[in-house]
Amino acid sequence: MLKTAIKFQGSQAELSGLLEQQDPESKAFVLFAHCFTCGKDFIAASHISKALVAAGFAVFRFDFTGLGHSDGDFANTNFSSNVEDLIAAANYLETHYQTPSILIGHSLGGAAVLKAAAQIPAAKAVVTIGSPADANHVKHLFACDLNTIDAQGEAEVNLGGRPFKIKKQFIDDLDAQNTEHINNLKKALLVMHSPVDDTVSINEAEKIYVAAKHPKSFVSLDHANHLLTKKSDAAYAAKVIATWSEKFIDVDQSAPVKKAKVPDGQVRVTEVDHKFKCDIQTASHQWIADEPLKVGGSNLGPDPYQHLLAGLGACTVMTLRMYANLKKIPMENVTVNLSHNREHGEDCLSCSDEFPKVDVINRTIEFEGQLTQEQIGKLLVIADKCPVHRTLHNKIEVRTGLR
Repeated sequence: MLKTAIKFQGSQAELSGLLEQQDPESKAFVLFAHCFTCGKDFIAASHISKALVAAGFAVFRFDFTGLGHSDGDFANTNFSSNVEDLIAAANYLETHYQTPSILIGHSLGGAAVLKAAAQIPAAKAVVTIGSPADANHVKHLFACDLNTIDAQGEAEVNLGGRPFKIKKQFIDDLDAQNTEHINNLKKALLVMHSPVDDTVSINEAEKIYVAAKHPKSFVSLDHANHLLTKKSDAAYAAKVIATWSEKFIDVDQSAPVKKAKVPDGQVRVTEVDHKFKCDIQTASHQWIADEPLKVGGSNLGPDPYQHLLAGLGACTVMTLRMYANLKKIPMENVTVNLSHNREHGEDCLSCSDEFPKVDVINRTIEFEGQLTQEQIGKLLVIADKCPVHRTLHNKIEVRTGLR
């Protein structure tokens, strides 16, 4: 299993997330929202995620603002900020990986994904587990403190054995919520609930189901408690989700491109999905190129310009390492960051005026180690002499033929 710790900007602060997948070629990406005051590592989130990953899905779960390993103050959050955190997580996945096709929410997290779904248009399916229809339902957890919160503006309440500060703005935000968005969901919905749930009544599942339009399904989590603390209950929920969702998500049913016999020194590129996804092979390696979702791709691999930048970056690092080892320069590590853009000729002081626009690659190099200024200067000179750098500065002629 591949695990990637991720930091991204949420509604108020930097949030901590975890992406789990068997391999980069997952069936679909899942965004998981945990229960109220829980966290991404809570037992239900962890068990369901692992079971979905085993079924071929990539699952991203994160701590809401002020919880777990995420920054921010929980006292300044509310249901609306949780929804904003979810949208920020979906945007991060779209930019860096792939837009989530499935949104899963446990308890209040289910109410949050129902609310956020309209602002994640690429998501095809929504799953709620032990969720209330209305976020306002959570107030029963601190009903005895509502008068204090109203009178003093805040109160410290005990939730799950831990103290949390609840402010009046949190209550006001809950009071402003409704269920109209469920009727306008326009996505496939799976409602999962236990009839013996003593935290959120199964009547809430009925409200969600009745409010939603088809396609919708209900599955009873018989004998499971609200937090799905039994691994078998979480595994069952994940198995049902995996089977149910495949009807609604865009799963690439085509077989992977077989490894071809590619001569040394050549690169073979062939299309896969008749959109932008390409299979790339060399004599020893095979990988994917694609375009971002915003231009019609599936974002399953780097785009062509990212491949170009990667080639220059890799060549730069290799050349610097060879030189540092040869000259016994104590360079412990080197990192190269690159970006590409197009500039007007007048904005590029080092470019000729022959072209109205020029392609510019910005490359920044970061060295680690006890290096003198003289050594750094020599390394920077060597960076400009890497073979790919020189190729890009030469006149390049591309000859196209028909095979």
